[in-house]
Amino acid sequence: MLLLKEINFADAQKEYAAMQQLPENENGFMNPDYNVSYEEFIEKVIPRCMDESIGNNLPEGYVPATKYFLWEDEEIVGIFNFRHFLNEHLKEGAGHIGYSILPKYRGKGYGTRGLKLMLEIADKLVPEKEIYMSCAKSNIASLKVMENNGAYIHHEDDSEYYTRIKI
Repeated sequence: MLLLKEINFADAQKEYAAMQQLPENENGFMNPDYNVSYEEFIEKVIPRCMDESIGNNLPEGYVPATKYFLWEDEEIVGIFNFRHFLNEHLKEGAGHIGYSILPKYRGKGYGTRGLKLMLEIADKLVPEKEIYMSCAKSNIASLKVMENNGAYIHHEDDSEYYTRIKI
């Protein structure tokens, strides 16, 4: 069964292993916790993510955001970052949702199905009438995932597509 679970201590070993499979920046998905030690993951990363989810100790310019892991039964297949609302920087950039599917699970529909689950959560929480997202023009698979979930290209620049999904 496919489901999204917030980052937590109980699943830390599998969460850590998943995070280490994605580089710092792959097609615009930022993973600042790549290459941290397991101890640092437990002592710093998980508590920081939990704080970010409730809006505590946010760096300047950040908004509350929740890190979700996409699970297929007992395996993590992807990671979703959900920003609860947008500031001006996010409206012109990354938007509400960023995601990455772990390499060995790509091309199997997990992105589309995972984004559908994320949109169900977002629909209950975001104040905007549309979900804002973006992807690198070189990442056509990600654009397809968004379009499979009702996205349209709102605008583009030299390197990115900026999409919207009505909710």
